[in-house]
Amino acid sequence: MLTILAAGSVFFPGLFLLSKQCLKSIPALRWSEGDAVIVSARLVSSIQAVMASSAGYIIASSCEDILEDQHWLTSSYIMFAVPYFVYDIYAMFMCYWYKLRVKGHEEASAAPQHMSTALTSYLRREFLMVLHHVVMVTVCFPVSVFWRQGKGDYFQGVMFMAELSTPSVCLGKILIQYKQQHTLLHKVNGALMLITFFICRVLLFPYLYYAYGRYASIPFHMVPLSVPWHCNLGAGLLMAPQLYWFSLICRGALRLFTGSSRSQRPGATTGAAKEGPTDGNALPQPANGYSTCASEPELATH
Repeated sequence: MLTILAAGSVFFPGLFLLSKQCLKSIPALRWSEGDAVIVSARLVSSIQAVMASSAGYIIASSCEDILEDQHWLTSSYIMFAVPYFVYDIYAMFMCYWYKLRVKGHEEASAAPQHMSTALTSYLRREFLMVLHHVVMVTVCFPVSVFWRQGKGDYFQGVMFMAELSTPSVCLGKILIQYKQQHTLLHKVNGALMLITFFICRVLLFPYLYYAYGRYASIPFHMVPLSVPWHCNLGAGLLMAPQLYWFSLICRGALRLFTGSSRSQRPGATTGAAKEGPTDGNALPQPANGYSTCASEPELATH
């Protein structure tokens, strides 16, 4: 168990450092430190998402009895992935820090100028995401590995597949970073993000209740009254931020598609005139991409 935990502690930070070094060193790229950090963080998040989703599919598809059947990959991947959430808090802060350094942001009156001030600002702006990661490590990890006592691997596998929405979120952040909001790829990715987030993170919890209702031959509306209260509490606490983030994505998607349909985009000068003032006066995009001020610009286009 400790070996798997140690492997995850090496793999995710190591992959981040390797990706960053490659992006800075490859002659055809030679990206700046800030660009390499931001893209590397997105890459690691996407790889973790693919790994988690793959593990979840293997686990869920192998469990015929959704309560009693066990799969060795369940606890193993949880142990392996726990260090990712610790690493990702650091990676999100580094993304935030380097976004303060990009051209135009250093003049922003609200931009922190020192690491300690930036850390305080980061924790304030990204409080919900940091709290989510801390809860994953301090609560969900011990509950999933020890408290379950080997039951419910199917449900754990389905929850792993919630990560299917992460790659499209990461790609959207990269497209925003390189000012590709006007491209077809950005629009397609925005639609994909909206769909995958809704299916994988919003419908996830109703589906878990539905699956248990079928297993126990209980009507769907009676399932919350039939399961222990702490299961309902845990599901509610996990679902609440997903609903909040989904509402922000919907607002951004509305701006993306209604804005693009109204815009004739006659030339590049119009877009430049609209983007120009915001680059010099706005704070950088938050690291997680879900906060109120960030999600709409990330999905919007002119």
